[in-house]
Amino acid sequence: MIHPDDLEHCREVIRTGSLSFHAASKLLPGSVRDPALALYAFCRLADDEVDEGSNKGAAVLDLQARLDLVYAGTPRNAPEDRAFAAVCERFDMPRALPEALLEGLAWDAVERRYETLSDVRGYSARVASAVGAMMCVLMRVRDADALARACDLGVAMQLTNIARDVGEDARAGRIYLPLEWIEGSGMTPDAFMSDPQASLAVRKMVKRLLAEARRLYIRSETGISSLPLNARTGIFAARFIYAAIGTQLTRLKHDSINHRARTNTVHKLGLIGISGLRSAASVVLPKSPVLFAPALDEVRFLVDAVATNKPRAQDWGTGRTGALLSVLSELKAREVNAKATIGVAAE
Repeated sequence: MIHPDDLEHCREVIRTGSLSFHAASKLLPGSVRDPALALYAFCRLADDEVDEGSNKGAAVLDLQARLDLVYAGTPRNAPEDRAFAAVCERFDMPRALPEALLEGLAWDAVERRYETLSDVRGYSARVASAVGAMMCVLMRVRDADALARACDLGVAMQLTNIARDVGEDARAGRIYLPLEWIEGSGMTPDAFMSDPQASLAVRKMVKRLLAEARRLYIRSETGISSLPLNARTGIFAARFIYAAIGTQLTRLKHDSINHRARTNTVHKLGLIGISGLRSAASVVLPKSPVLFAPALDEVRFLVDAVATNKPRAQDWGTGRTGALLSVLSELKAREVNAKATIGVAAE
């Protein structure tokens, strides 16, 4: 069980750092909400350490060490680590899921760029769908179709984040738009980041991202009826609150260079009311055949890691672990080179 003091710390982290999840989490039953707060607090810690730290590579390597300790049953003496370790033990959390998140953060640390929309979906699978799959584990849901739809929701939410933050990311030296889109518009990524402008071409790219997100939001809804009844309103709320960011961005004519789309409290409350109605309707409405749509290629490894009604891919363990080890090795090499350079300069 999570120690009450650790849980309260996690609750405060989410209250101040993730307003959308904090609003939606209030609608979850306590049996899901409390472990979800611990899960999100650890994920938030991981994201903040990499995103805001001065040495992103070292932060990722430190997180890998923390994850090793969690799964060894000897978590670091910190509230988020202790709470997350308790969740992993209680729910038998597949290690592949937090490691997928770690891989996505490692990609951020090496400043990976993404050539195609599929590549962006692959990144989104790691930093968002992995969390969605972990939420399914907390709800004791391990059905392959439900997991695939949860992963759809994760990708949709991350694409919404990317669309909303194009200008902010560019000014911070980051780019998540597909490079082939940028180059197809006659720009270079570096030129765009040096002087981000809300040109017609850029706004069209934002619109394309939101169109893909909208498609996946719609697909994701069919999986919510497979979740425990008392958790459906909270997940519908997360879906509608995030999608509303895209709606606001559309009203801003897809200009996320000069504006940051957001929803206010009144809007959120209205969406929560709609979520309650949708949850009630899910009890009587027949299942949509969309529920059984194949998982996105980019998220299938997450579904395979969790699902109890689907055969595991033969080479899943070797393939995914190898990919993670590869990017971690790259980070370690960078750390060694940086230290060597500092040593030479000191001499």
